[in-house]
Amino acid sequence: MELKISIIVPVYNRPEEIRELLESLCLQTFEKDFEIVIVEDGSSESSEGIVGKFQPKLQISYYFKPNSGPGDSRNFGMQKAKGNYFIILDSDCILPKQYLSEVEKELKNDFVHCFGGPDAADESFTTVQKAINYAMTSFFTTGGIRGGDKSVGKFQPRSFNMGISKEAFEKVGGFGRIHPGEDPDLTFRIWEAGYSSRLFPKAFVYHKRRIDWNKFYIQVNKFGMVRPILNKWHPGTAKITYWFPTVFILGLVLSLFLLAAGYSLPIQLFFAYFFMLFVDALAKTKKMKVAFLAIFAAIIQFTGYGIGFFKSTMLLTFSKKEPEQLFPKLFFKKR
Repeated sequence: MELKISIIVPVYNRPEEIRELLESLCLQTFEKDFEIVIVEDGSSESSEGIVGKFQPKLQISYYFKPNSGPGDSRNFGMQKAKGNYFIILDSDCILPKQYLSEVEKELKNDFVHCFGGPDAADESFTTVQKAINYAMTSFFTTGGIRGGDKSVGKFQPRSFNMGISKEAFEKVGGFGRIHPGEDPDLTFRIWEAGYSSRLFPKAFVYHKRRIDWNKFYIQVNKFGMVRPILNKWHPGTAKITYWFPTVFILGLVLSLFLLAAGYSLPIQLFFAYFFMLFVDALAKTKKMKVAFLAIFAAIIQFTGYGIGFFKSTMLLTFSKKEPEQLFPKLFFKKR
């Protein structure tokens, strides 16, 4: 099969991000033609003017549609795309110049109908962005390369850097209405349809998450709330490790009570973990401040995810209501 790539990017009120992404696409070493489909998801701050400036340099299609969420916007873009392999990116990503070449190399060596790539922090990112990026990608937190096995099989791509063949998209019908969580849900349905997914370790992006500490907590809390819903929909994908953040936070709180009662060993174990986290973050980022903030980011991550996971699990277990009734804010309405 001759590879014809279409890059799908939903955007909502972030024209400056689109400019940075398109600038990085202009610098690609990839020698073949590729298509870019920008889907404006009901934004009040339009990206159309910025997209127009790049149309002489890149093959870009621009569409504006009513707001219906990123999953539906990605589906819209894939339906409009002319390629036979779709690469889905978030608007806050910047691509290294070799990105598309690495994707092509992986697909030629061992074709797979669905892939995901890692994310990294560029040197230009703020200290907070780097700390959050560490927490979201480290092996020692709930981040890392999710299911980070390089072998074909059970890697769960994330939609900020994800590929899917046109064949698989048409077979499974694309993303659902849940958000976040629409990407693992799609991956699970791809597996159920008989396709595989794989990590492309060198096809990484610089993921410029534009969030502060409060937004980060809200984000990971939603991640925690979504996971039990996915477990309910796809029972075979549930893992005991998803309980780890909840257990971690309960253990940390308990260790503080035990410290007040004169038992210091449990809190010493947590301090040992935080020291290990600090050393690892320092080794990876070479920044003392980032390493300290990485500990704070990890605590927020465990707390937000753990509370969200526990709350969602309890409600789904003891309520007769469907997930969409229990958590309406996690679902976009049908167009």
